[in-house]
Amino acid sequence: MTPPTQFVDDRGSIVVDSLLFSVVSEVFQLVGGVMTPPYDDFKYLREVLTMLDIKRIKENPDAIKAGLKAKEVDCDAIVDRILELDVEVRGLKTATETATAQKNKLAKENGKLFGQKKGMEKRGEDTSAIDAQIEANKAESVRLDGEIADDAEKLKVLNAEFRTAMLSLPNMPDPDLLPGGKENNQPLRYIGEKHSFDFEPKHHVDLCQNLGLIDYERGVKLAGSGNWMYTGMGARLEWALLNYFIDTHIADGYDFILPPHMLEYMCGETAGQFPKFADEVYKIANPTDDRVHYMLPTAEAALCSIYRDEILSEADLPKKLFAYTPCFRREAGSHRADERGMVRGHQFNKVEMFQFCKPEDSDAAFDELVTKAEKLVAGLGLHFRTVKLAAGDCSASMARTYDIEILIPSMDGYKEVSSVSNARDYQARRGNIRFRREATGKPEFVHTLNGSGLATSRIFPALVEQNQRADGSIVIPEVLRKYLGGMEVIEKR
Repeated sequence: MTPPTQFVDDRGSIVVDSLLFSVVSEVFQLVGGVMTPPYDDFKYLREVLTMLDIKRIKENPDAIKAGLKAKEVDCDAIVDRILELDVEVRGLKTATETATAQKNKLAKENGKLFGQKKGMEKRGEDTSAIDAQIEANKAESVRLDGEIADDAEKLKVLNAEFRTAMLSLPNMPDPDLLPGGKENNQPLRYIGEKHSFDFEPKHHVDLCQNLGLIDYERGVKLAGSGNWMYTGMGARLEWALLNYFIDTHIADGYDFILPPHMLEYMCGETAGQFPKFADEVYKIANPTDDRVHYMLPTAEAALCSIYRDEILSEADLPKKLFAYTPCFRREAGSHRADERGMVRGHQFNKVEMFQFCKPEDSDAAFDELVTKAEKLVAGLGLHFRTVKLAAGDCSASMARTYDIEILIPSMDGYKEVSSVSNARDYQARRGNIRFRREATGKPEFVHTLNGSGLATSRIFPALVEQNQRADGSIVIPEVLRKYLGGMEVIEKR
């Protein structure tokens, strides 16, 4: 096997090809050491698990390379290798088909020869010439069997390399995005007025501790750093936020899902999180099963796979879902002084929105999700902004992303509370999620979109800080009061 000479890591850096093989090993280990059907079938790999359309890559590889460079990743070597694999596989398939046809021809010829031999034997004629031809055909058939078997083994190797190479390619960014990273993000609008204080505002950690909303020390005692524990009115306020989000989505006609929190590997692969970010989740070994499960880092990973390997009817679309789950992440932030508290953590609560739609409805679905996220924050009376991310700041799976960023005064800046993203057909290709077009009767890939609606771990500190009063009490947003027995202010008792 000739591997790609380069591979792109999660920071867009080029590393040696040994990492590529470590990724393959990671995939094999997590799925039990084998490529389970239908993933060992090259046609399946080419036509379904082509995360970027293989036809698109072949028709304009330079455009693919340029688009991925806009995401600050250099995949030139991988794209070139994919094109080489396409040629190699077509050659092997042609050779295999030719050898198979030859073998079938020999079998038919031997059938005729056996018939002739029987007739000659009845007439007492010499059959040595026919016997020699039959044996020669048998020998040639055995040789062709070996050739076909050798080619099959070569195809298996190429299948694994092809799949790994395709899995490593990020999604293409939408053409209207600016290239580059965070420095090229574009704030689109600011919503709500900044809260002004005629006193020295407190940090949310101090406010929460003073009011008994969160016990940081015992949270760390229970689960280690990057964890906290809601208590008393803090737990009630957290639950009120979640109920507000859930009720709003139900009113908007979205279906409520409570998915498993422990997922199989293919969920992460379909969402585009694996194999690249497989080391950033909590894996769970099962002593009675070779498969490795993991705790979901976001409900997107579960929702995205609900219709994996299914063909929906056109009338089924769009499917509008949302899920509540705790989210589990190994990386819990930079530990900077301005990020103390609950801005980053290993576990947090989030409501996730998700849509499956037809390609022509994709842009409208994206706008709908952005509007929904904005209305949720606006309904809390909090100041925030909506930011269009540059290509390089979008995640690997996404073609475009808008972040809803909320002001946290103690940090003198904005923090993301919702990322609304459109994956186009990238995730659908990874998970073979299709719908049947009524006009043509042919299956097509759906488009998938997701957005936080919302995550509480930053809404909570922003709410506490923006709504604080001089005496250290907190004004409860009006939309939450019905969940808190009509309470308007949280005061120290």
